[in-house]
Parts: sequence; C-alpha cells; structure tokens
Amino acid sequence: MDPYALLGVARDADEKTIRSAYRALAKKHHPDLNPGKPEAEAKFKEIAAAYALLSDAEKRARFDRGEIDATGAETAPRGSAGGGGYYRQYAGDGGHARYSAGAEDFGGFDHDDLESLLRRAFSQGGGPGNARAGGFPLKGQDAHYSLAVDFLTAARGATRRLTLPDGQVLDVTIPAGLKDGQTLRLAGKGGPGVNGGPHGDAFVEVAVSPHPLYRRDGDDIIIELPVTLKEAVLGAKVKVPTIHGSVMLAIPPRSSSGTRLRLKGRGIRAGHQVVELKVVLPPGEEPELATFLEGWKPRHDAHPRAGLADLDREGA
Repeated sequence: MDPYALLGVARDADEKTIRSAYRALAKKHHPDLNPGKPEAEAKFKEIAAAYALLSDAEKRARFDRGEIDATGAETAPRGSAGGGGYYRQYAGDGGHARYSAGAEDFGGFDHDDLESLLRRAFSQGGGPGNARAGGFPLKGQDAHYSLAVDFLTAARGATRRLTLPDGQVLDVTIPAGLKDGQTLRLAGKGGPGVNGGPHGDAFVEVAVSPHPLYRRDGDDIIIELPVTLKEAVLGAKVKVPTIHGSVMLAIPPRSSSGTRLRLKGRGIRAGHQVVELKVVLPPGEEPELATFLEGWKPRHDAHPRAGLADLDREGA
C-alpha cells in the first residue's frame, strides 16, 4: 500500500507532519496497547514500514521517482540492464550522497557526489568485493526506525525488541528518563559496508505513550491523589503509587485541594514525585455532615473567592 496513504499524509508533507502522523498512529495501534488483537499488530508493522521509508530522505526521494517500491525493493531500472540500477543500490552513505536525475555522465549521477566516487573505485573491474579493482572501504548506509514504548518503560529504562520490516529484530536498550521523540543510535546496526568498510548505524526514534496516572515535568513525576474530606481536614497516612512502587505518604491536617506534597527521590533519575491533593466529597448523602455544616460557624473567616471581582472588572 502507498506509504503516504498509510500515514494519512499528502505526498508533499514535510518531515514534521509525517513524524506527527506516525506517532499518533503508532500509539493507537501499538501491540502493547491492543493485547489479543493481531490486526493491530499487523497494522502497526505496516505503519512502521511506511514511516521507515518516508523518514529517510533518500529512500523517500527514490520512492517518489519510482526507483523503489513501498517495500524498499528496487524497481526495473531505467535504460540498459547494466546501467543505473547497479549504482543506485550503493547510493547513500548515512544519507549524505546526492542523486542527480538530470546529469548526463556516469549513468545519470553527479560527478561530485558519492556515487561518482564509487564509480571510480569500481571502474577497473568488478564490484565492492574486488580488492584489486582499486576500491576503498566505505561505511554502510545508516538505517532509520521508530519504536513505541509505554510511559513506565521510558521512565525506568528497559530493553525492548524492535521487529524490522524484513523480519529481523534489534534489541534496543531504553535508558531511564528517555523522552518522547528522542532518537537512539545503535552503532554498527545499519547497512553493510562497501569494500570491507564498517556497517552503518541504526537510528531509532522513540514515541512514548502517555500514562493515565502519571505525567512528567522534567525528571519529576506529577500525580493527582484523591483524598476524602476527613483525610484532608484531620490528616492521614495513605498509600501512594510511584513509578518505583507504592509508598506511605503523610497528609498534613487542614490540607486543601491543590496542596502539593513531595516524595523525594521517587521520580526519574534524581527527580522527585509531586503529589497534588484533590479533595473528593462522599458519593452519597451524608445528613450528619450536612446538619453539622448548617450549624457550623468557622473560627477563622475564609474568603476563597477574594480578588475574583477585581479580576472580572479588569477583563470587562
């Protein structure tokens, strides 16, 4: 299927648009978020393959020119059977080679690009494996992939297996504190080198899915903790989840909604966990509480909406 259609972007979409479309679809169809749904896994692989092609500037350009298909396989070369197709398979050294479709020399390649250097290297008889051909070692092409991970994996770190479009796998080490959109470099995991040169590198862009409980602020973790009216007024000790396991937290007496308490060292790396209290009233009727409040006269006057009138007049 057309990779542009798979990601739902126009053929002239810029890199940022393509990346945003991929992240949204990857989070929606990620197998970890769709357990027991093989169709989601299949869709996720299609999306990953489409992004792998369109996020690589050279591969995208070659696809747009019809030189490769949506799987990255070579299409029938233009011209004679022994012409440009041979050299095209060596195009790209980490994305730095330039292809010139309008050049007349060297089968359609610019003299100044890497392709012309390869031509000179192999000009005396053979291919990248012929040492006597005057060739020189060249680093293999870099590969670009994407990987979706959950919030806790990114926060705590782990190893995740990335399945490539061709069925091969890469074990990717996720360092603790990885951020959404960050790119990891896997040295030597790209394409094979030419004429004995080293392998290229693999670059893995990571998309981190949100968590229903935690949110991140730098290396701090923020969590909203519901508490009862009694716990807020009288104080209490309650169990609080953290990314490293549950701990007991002391709620001071006379706490209000919005009160922030800190759990030192319970964030990412040297960060902390910040607990925001949210006072929750009982779900049902509490006649005794209502009777008490009707006759209750606070010892200290409180004006929780003081200043709102002045702000309202300023906005008028």
